[in-house]
Amino acid sequence: MFRNFTRVMTLAFMLAPAGGAFAQGAPAQKVTVGMTNVATDIGLFVAQKRGYFRQEGLDVEFTTFDSAARMMAPFAAGDLDVSAGAPSAGFFNAVGRGIDMRIVADKVSTPPGRPSQTLIVRKDLVESGRFKTLADLKGLKLANSAPGTAAWGTIHRIIQKAGLKDSDVELVALGFPQQVIALANGAIDAAFPAEPMTTEAVGKGYGVKIVTDAEIYPYHQIATIFYSGKFAKERPDAGRRFMKAFLSGVRDHNDALDDKGMFTGAKGDAIIAILNEFTSIKSADFYRGFPLAFCNPDGTLNVESIKADYEAFAGAGMIQQKVDPLTAVDTSFLEAALKDLGPYKKP
Repeated sequence: MFRNFTRVMTLAFMLAPAGGAFAQGAPAQKVTVGMTNVATDIGLFVAQKRGYFRQEGLDVEFTTFDSAARMMAPFAAGDLDVSAGAPSAGFFNAVGRGIDMRIVADKVSTPPGRPSQTLIVRKDLVESGRFKTLADLKGLKLANSAPGTAAWGTIHRIIQKAGLKDSDVELVALGFPQQVIALANGAIDAAFPAEPMTTEAVGKGYGVKIVTDAEIYPYHQIATIFYSGKFAKERPDAGRRFMKAFLSGVRDHNDALDDKGMFTGAKGDAIIAILNEFTSIKSADFYRGFPLAFCNPDGTLNVESIKADYEAFAGAGMIQQKVDPLTAVDTSFLEAALKDLGPYKKP
């Protein structure tokens, strides 16, 4: 009897998930995630489609917002456990008011050649000669997803490079899909969308690419994964399991890209199919037409970029109460996931 008991216990130990992540047969824990439903949410899409969240005992529910800044209110209130967006002035203001929200991992950054967002100017303005150089942004209506986003930090640098002041350009807040529509009907003069909206707008002849964020602001930590304080404190094990599944999805995506960020081979076809399923673009060829933004397969954050954005927000008067921006960075969940997964190795 003792020998049989020992065999059973040994088998149970062998079948248990690494790190004792969750009990076999236990009900899945619900995790609510806010996102903008852009191509750089790919790690989340893949983890959902390929069952990595389910393997970690999680029932993940996605909610789409038209900008990351608009996620902040429900996220701060605890209505969302996880947010996939940009460190914004609103985020840092909430941290300054004592609301526990944490930056936990990279979602996308901008090494040279791997842009996330692109400045687009309406095609008729380029063809007529109204727009020739960045200095011609003066007096134009430029759409950004929301005031005080990380993307605003790039726009701020574009305006500085043009020799202009922020007040020389009229900024309009529009979600990425609405930017495409507004370019088409002439409601705005320029936009700063993310993929797939950038390629959609250019492909349909609504605008012309001028400059990318990877050129203006290389290695910018343009977007991150956030955990609410409630989720991090009350369900830390779920937080670790979520991170492991998310990174597994990001790594599958990286496996499907060549060194220039272009999809290649059967693995590329499979990831494109997932993007077509989850985003508004339903074309198999669409995502082969541009390099995908860089999603770090180890989740590493560029903390210097986070600090630089915070200083830009503060300099523009967007910060209500000064804080150390890095107090909001918590890499413990990432470190735990990497202990299980190990460092990424390109196949």
